[in-house]
Parts: sequence; C-alpha cells; structure tokens
Amino acid sequence: MLRAFGLQRFSLTGTHGRTRAHRERRLRLNNLEKPVYVSADGLKKIQSELDDLKTAGRQRVAERIHAAMEFGDFTENSELEQAKNDQAFLEGRIMTLEQQVKNAQIIDEKAKHETVEIGSHVVVEAEGSKEQYVIVGSAEAAPAEGRISNESPVGKALMGHRAGETVRLNVPAGAVEMKILTVR
Repeated sequence: MLRAFGLQRFSLTGTHGRTRAHRERRLRLNNLEKPVYVSADGLKKIQSELDDLKTAGRQRVAERIHAAMEFGDFTENSELEQAKNDQAFLEGRIMTLEQQVKNAQIIDEKAKHETVEIGSHVVVEAEGSKEQYVIVGSAEAAPAEGRISNESPVGKALMGHRAGETVRLNVPAGAVEMKILTVR
C-alpha cells in the first residue's frame, strides 16, 4: 500500500531487511568465489605450495607445538602461544590456496590478443619511457618482473583497449597518460 504512494518502509537494518553484518558476510563469501586467473605454471606453483604446507608445513608446526607443550606450564608458555599462532596462520594460508585452486581459471599467455585482456603482453609509452607488461591475475602479479594484475590501477586502465589508443590513469601524483604501442 505504501509503495502505491511512492513511499517505502524505513528499516534500521538496511535494504531488504538484511543487517549490515549479513551484507558484509555475503560480500566476503562472494570474494571467495571470484575467479582466480593464473597461467598453467602459476597453478602448478600454487598446488606445489599447497602440497608442501599440508604435509611438511603442518608437520613442522605440530612438532613445535609438541615441543612447546613439554615445557609444562601452559599459562605463560610463549613458545606454545607462538606455535599456535603459526598454526592458525598456516591453516589460513592453506584455506586461501585451496580456494585459489578451486576457482582457478587458466589463462593462455600465448594466445593472440586484439585488445588488452588477461594474458596479453603490452608495450606502453608514458612520459617518454617505454614499459612492457604482461597482464596476469592477482595471484601471479610481480610488478618488478613486469607482471601486473588485471586488478591493479595500471591493469584496470589498460583492460579492453587496443594498440594505438591512449589511456588516462589517475595516480596519487596526478594523472598519467599511457599510449598503448603493441598488444599481443
């Protein structure tokens, strides 16, 4: 009835009766499900790290916890506390890597690209300097090696553009224009 008059009910919980915590939790869950773009080699590295952490990493932490428990007094045992913290960090890393493997989308870096997309090799010129980048997923980004994420500011600015186009990128120091020389 209220909507017929262009009115809505006011809700303290936000839109559609959901609480803010509920919306934030859904956002986190959606981030866990987003695709992880990796090359075949990148996926092998992730799987290798995951296997190492599940076997040798867990074994090392278990040994540290066992050794720390032998000290006796659990109330003020900093070794035990640190070992448990390390275990929690290890398990978090394992969960992250498992999600990356589950959501992995293999990119073909050898494919020919007309526009800048994940897997593209791009040569750009900005302020008289030429730079070469490979656009990769965030899991494989290594800017010092010229591998930039599609989610980085430069990667986002280049995505979808063709050779010959100029893109404008806003950075803390101001705006930078980059001319795309080649895309392959």
